[in-house]
Amino acid sequence: MNTQMLARRGTCSTVANTSRRSAPVVNSVATSSLRVASCLDKVAPTVASRPFQSTRIAPRVDRAQRLACRAAAGSDYRSKAPKDIRVLVVGPTGYIGKFVTKELIKRGYDVVAFAREKAGIKGKMSKEDTTKEFAGATVRFGDVSNLDSIRQVAFQDKVDVVVSCLASRTGGIKDSWAVDYQATKNVLDVAREKGASHFVLLSAICVQKPLLEFQRAKLKFESDLAAAGDITYSIVRPTAFFKSLAGQIELVKQGKPYVMFGDGTLASCKPISESDLASFIADCVTESNKVNQVLPIGGPGQAYNARQQADMLFRITGQKENLFPVPVALMDGIIGLFDLLAKVFPQLEDTAEFAKIGKYYAVESMLVWDPVKQVYLEDATPSYGKDTLEAFFTRAVKEGLKGQELGDQAVFGINEGSK
Repeated sequence: MNTQMLARRGTCSTVANTSRRSAPVVNSVATSSLRVASCLDKVAPTVASRPFQSTRIAPRVDRAQRLACRAAAGSDYRSKAPKDIRVLVVGPTGYIGKFVTKELIKRGYDVVAFAREKAGIKGKMSKEDTTKEFAGATVRFGDVSNLDSIRQVAFQDKVDVVVSCLASRTGGIKDSWAVDYQATKNVLDVAREKGASHFVLLSAICVQKPLLEFQRAKLKFESDLAAAGDITYSIVRPTAFFKSLAGQIELVKQGKPYVMFGDGTLASCKPISESDLASFIADCVTESNKVNQVLPIGGPGQAYNARQQADMLFRITGQKENLFPVPVALMDGIIGLFDLLAKVFPQLEDTAEFAKIGKYYAVESMLVWDPVKQVYLEDATPSYGKDTLEAFFTRAVKEGLKGQELGDQAVFGINEGSK
């Protein structure tokens, strides 16, 4: 199947108890209140004249003031040494979550990884495996769908920053709303209740043009997060990951055709490596220029369409050009059939949704979308990092795809992996 079809989704302080009596805490609360009041005095005259930024979800002046002042009041943690900043990662065993958790550990943060007891692809990671995977972090086990588990286990100690890398595994309708929205919302609700200062969300660039259920679920949570008002945020919207473009490498190596939709130029992306994305997300923990922002992000270099990716693979593998174009109309027919069948057999709803996901990634670019001009903008899509797609393809051809397994996102078992 088309490599962009394989992507599927493209794809992050304790509340005051009534028993608080100590003078230091009272003084701290008073100081924070004075800081907020001072901030409001300074912000009020200037916010109204500030030009609207397309990356800011909350354009209303009063909310902008509140959020700016919340950032000022809660910025104390940013002045601490990394070892004194506790960062809670939810979704640490997911594909990107692993890279993010390890990057935060490497930077010296006090990392708490909150994971399922049976994690990883198809739940094959045991508690021991997960603990070993994140040496240097405090690993706790619980359930993000259970508020008590989040309160009592994940937030048993004061948390400064939450990084959510939660994502539905398949993009199915119920799974999307259960994970991309509700589970993530559970974490946000407890984070606010417990007084966390900042929330970093791993979202996806495709939510800017929401036609799929998982995109609607993610977008709904983004809106809730931006509207909270008592916690600052950084919403990271990455383009395609390297793994989402890796699905046909082994097939091309074997001399089999590269499958693409249309002429291969329908959609483009600026893919970013997992390690570069993890670094960018880790930057969001303390960098003030990323506070209360929606942050689309891609990798270095140009955008690539499917035909360009195919040409690159043929050159690297030394194989002759062998393309297999698939008409987009074929996907339309499949979607129509499954939509019809799903009305009679509700259990086929997800199958119909998966077909829609396949078409979306075949025809929609993973670049910044201009809603006025109705076009995708390569130059407006920010670049970050140093890892290039060509270097990744070259390494994958020589060394294989260990660590790039697609798991539940694999199509027809290609590059599914076992862990």
